[in-house]
Amino acid sequence: MATSSDEHRRTMAFAEIALGQIKALRQPATPRHFEVWYCYATGYHPTLNETINEILSRCGSLSDAEIDRLYDTYLSPTRLSDRIDKVGDRVMDEIEQVMAMVDAAVGSANNCSESLAGVSRNLPGADREGLRGIVESLVQTAKEMETVNQKLEERLSASKREINELQENLEVVRTESLTDPLTSLANRKYFDQALAEAISEAISDNETMSLLMTDIDHFKTFNDTYGHLTGDQVLRLVALSVKQNVKGQDIAARYGGEEFAIILPNTVLRSAVTVADHIRRAVMSKELMKRSTGEHLGRITISIGVATLRPGDSAQSLIGRADSCLYAAKRAGRNRVICEADPEMSMAPATAVA
Repeated sequence: MATSSDEHRRTMAFAEIALGQIKALRQPATPRHFEVWYCYATGYHPTLNETINEILSRCGSLSDAEIDRLYDTYLSPTRLSDRIDKVGDRVMDEIEQVMAMVDAAVGSANNCSESLAGVSRNLPGADREGLRGIVESLVQTAKEMETVNQKLEERLSASKREINELQENLEVVRTESLTDPLTSLANRKYFDQALAEAISEAISDNETMSLLMTDIDHFKTFNDTYGHLTGDQVLRLVALSVKQNVKGQDIAARYGGEEFAIILPNTVLRSAVTVADHIRRAVMSKELMKRSTGEHLGRITISIGVATLRPGDSAQSLIGRADSCLYAAKRAGRNRVICEADPEMSMAPATAVA
């Protein structure tokens, strides 16, 4: 688990990379330029990095206009709300069109009612020719109603398709807002919501649940040695190993930096330890290779802490115990799983290690 000191060093390294890019390209050190290059350094937005790399390979630099476009496309805090607003506008437009059709149908129905009322008044004293006129009037009114109803039915069917599409678009936007772009795992926002819900459900159903907190061993050293792009590859590798070893109801998230968290509903402590060890072994079994050069970089390892829900637990207290187990795993030599029932947890607290 990274300490605040580790986080300081890691984020300062990202800041130095960002400033280095600004200096190398002789760009203004404005907050917007810095944010774009800082995010580039972290690798949290793979498509941003791919776009920047493509522009640099083609042009050798980035103009201010391109920086603005990259910011608006990938980083602007209004980007998500703008997309939601666009979907909302389309829904309102669809509703207005349907209401206009309904109004037209209501108007036709009123005309039909008036025609029928007229027929009722004229029918008793009508002769043969009058009856013919009444019948023709009724037929014409029926045809007009049929046409209006057919148009309304077609409009409602089209609206149903459109609204279904809009619902799918909103779900895509919602998913993006709760997903870590680098690893495709749930992000911290989703994790916080999911953990609170899992605890509430476990208490309500009188069930158990467990939590895994995991951290990549020596990640900062690895990142400093091989660069942040290779560090991103490591993060994706660990995320893949996590995905492959959790089941449908489990929730895996990128907790922050090189930290991951896995919520295991309806899972007792020892079963959670088994899941954790499967993840640890899966990570350790994969050999890392630098894509740009084909260089073999060896294997990476992770340490995992495991805690289970206790009466009176909050999200903070459960995370705190899982963190303590993770610290113990680091102290005990890394590349291991320790749960709160293990003897290592009786050791006196020590300074956390990366």
